[in-house]
Amino acid sequence: MSTMISKTADLRTAAALREQKAMLVDAMSMLEHAEIIDFNGHFSARIPGTERMLINSGKSVRSALRIDDFVSVDFDGKPLDGEPVPPMEFHIHSEIYRRRPDVQAVVHTHPVWSTLFSMCGKPLRPVIMQAALLGEIQSYERTASINQKSLGEEVAAALGEHRVVMLRSHGAVIAAEGVVETFALAVYLEETARRQYLAEQVGTPRDLAPEELEAARRNLWKPHLLRKVWDYHAAKA
Repeated sequence: MSTMISKTADLRTAAALREQKAMLVDAMSMLEHAEIIDFNGHFSARIPGTERMLINSGKSVRSALRIDDFVSVDFDGKPLDGEPVPPMEFHIHSEIYRRRPDVQAVVHTHPVWSTLFSMCGKPLRPVIMQAALLGEIQSYERTASINQKSLGEEVAAALGEHRVVMLRSHGAVIAAEGVVETFALAVYLEETARRQYLAEQVGTPRDLAPEELEAARRNLWKPHLLRKVWDYHAAKA
């Protein structure tokens, strides 16, 4: 009986991991379609109750992802069960997970519009309601591939308790409670940058007032509204 229970538990765990991988495939594919990641982006999810994560492998083709492209690794980047190696910047993800037990998903994007701002040292501002959910956007001023533990620690420290950190002239890192939340914030970051840039061609965009930001945070950080962003991009992709 105990053997049968153990096998059933193992099957449930395997099914849950496969479902989580499928969700990550969808998230990455939608971000690639929206040009928020390119050939080098990566999305991860913490495997609950462990010091392991799922992340797309370094060799994965971001425009043609499959479930098997997502691999299980520990926080030192060691693949489990002989799987392919993770991307060399896995340290971004592992060090955030070590520092932030509240974070269950991390994405490193290479967005066009918001990276323009970090290239110029120009801050993104809360010019649309969705920007309220990004919180205070942090900045990591070194331009480098985050391919060492020490650099991952620096990025995690720059992020602190926030949701978004911009890597100067490189991209963005977003961390949140789950895959859907992290995906929606990646979209909101790029949309904020795009609209701020376009508005600046017309005049000087106005920041939302503190009370407007608070109302937006209260009204928009809801599961069905975040899922609405996911469903919109899923239908387009």
